[in-house]
Amino acid sequence: MDKITIGIPKALLYYHYSPLWLSFFKELGIFTTVSEKSNMEMLNLGSNLCIDEACLSMKIFMGHVLSLKGRCNYILIPRLIHIEKHEKLCTNFSALYDLVKTLIPDINIINYNIDVEKHDSELLAFTKMGVELGFSHLESIKAYKKAKNQLEAEYHLKQIKQNQLLENQNLKILLVGHPYNIYDELIGKPLVKFLNELDVTIIDAGIYPKDNTDTLAKAISKSNYWTYNKELLAGINYYRKGVDGIILLTTFPCGPDSLSNEIILRKVKNVPVISIIVDEVNALEGIKTRLESFVDIIKQRKEVSSR
Repeated sequence: MDKITIGIPKALLYYHYSPLWLSFFKELGIFTTVSEKSNMEMLNLGSNLCIDEACLSMKIFMGHVLSLKGRCNYILIPRLIHIEKHEKLCTNFSALYDLVKTLIPDINIINYNIDVEKHDSELLAFTKMGVELGFSHLESIKAYKKAKNQLEAEYHLKQIKQNQLLENQNLKILLVGHPYNIYDELIGKPLVKFLNELDVTIIDAGIYPKDNTDTLAKAISKSNYWTYNKELLAGINYYRKGVDGIILLTTFPCGPDSLSNEIILRKVKNVPVISIIVDEVNALEGIKTRLESFVDIIKQRKEVSSR
């Protein structure tokens, strides 16, 4: 069969699943091209396309999609509805395919659907996608299983590296945010770099042993049913005794984050917490001033407690 290239936007779900996607397509012998790092041109393209009420993360994502236009045969746009039973994801993820198809109708999309409430598992979704691309069920299943192992192996390495960070003597702050915000070039990376310059070690709340998520999360909220937010709550509970402060990083106007953050601010005690909401990237300088003050307060607090 003719070689095809699949474009992958480096935004939103990319930061959750890129090892799975890249390994799956590689096993099938399919070329992939990943969009460049987020930049202002992408943000402006996405902002012009989206309604004003769309969150900053979604605007950036749309810019990434547009940047891949004409560079590949298909662009990967998954639709995730329920990835865990009795839980939900932000509606942006369940509507992602429809949003892109409506706003950018002249691109070719390859997608997969996951809804475990309707027995549409991840394995089934990837098998169907492989078949749609011209491969057999067996080839698609084998590729998925290898890719899943790759995803789990890379996550295990992240846990090892994070455990090593916990051992250093620097001020340690738990950064609570979705990976597509923390690791985005316009949203989280400038803030992480700034905090590192203040000799702060950043601990990612999303990286922890996931086999105990329910129990860990329920210690903070028994009613949170958004999967990705639930994982962040679990991460807070897992790390909060080993860090000096907590930063909640959110892009405006994320509904699940706003509710989860309110719960965190009320329930998490004995450790300083600050909420940072990013709307426009040109406001980052003001945010840095707040972060610098937050770090100073934590340092003073530690000095007083050590006397």
